[in-house]
Amino acid sequence: MTPRAFEPDRRRLLRLFVAAPFVSVLAADLLFADEADAADALLAATASGRNQTPTPGCGDDDERTPEETAGPFFKPRSPERTSLLEPGMKGTRLELSGRVLGRNCRPIAGALVDFWHADAGGAYDNDGFRLRGHQYTDTHGGYRLSTILPGAYTGRTRHIHVRVQPAGGQLLTTQLYFPGEKRNRGDGLFRGELLMSLDANASPQQGRFHFLLDA
Repeated sequence: MTPRAFEPDRRRLLRLFVAAPFVSVLAADLLFADEADAADALLAATASGRNQTPTPGCGDDDERTPEETAGPFFKPRSPERTSLLEPGMKGTRLELSGRVLGRNCRPIAGALVDFWHADAGGAYDNDGFRLRGHQYTDTHGGYRLSTILPGAYTGRTRHIHVRVQPAGGQLLTTQLYFPGEKRNRGDGLFRGELLMSLDANASPQQGRFHFLLDA
């Protein structure tokens, strides 16, 4: 596909959609189309009353996924698995998916994606590996995680910690946030660029986020 110039007002539109606290998942992989076509689709969706939220716009040189602190609860050597669910685990189920992309929207296969987060009550397992696990992206740069919604706790809004690293590449440590959370505004670490898109009406809830790396 031949790239076309992306008009500044459309670029701003995409950024606004990223930060908006909507709760519906973008239908199809809009990010992998020509950016002007993506903006046209977003404009059309808005005009028709459908709230659709893309994760950060692939192809924007200044839209790499921001880094954030790992916090005090990271543990190395988590088990390799795509589901963090365990028998008897309390909490609302969440399916989180997306892709790891490099420069020019190139899918990065075999990238390490390591997740950890609090349980539904806002507590971390620091003795074992409950709600901790890593996986590797598929040939399309895709990942998929089955887990629960993490609980908020004092000083922090609901969030998921992630480490992403291409084979032999630079490590990205960041956090993902949930749209519509009242505590987002009061969390000093919260960044709108790290909001996932979320369909909270689905069962399990469906979250989506694409990691854009300088790789």
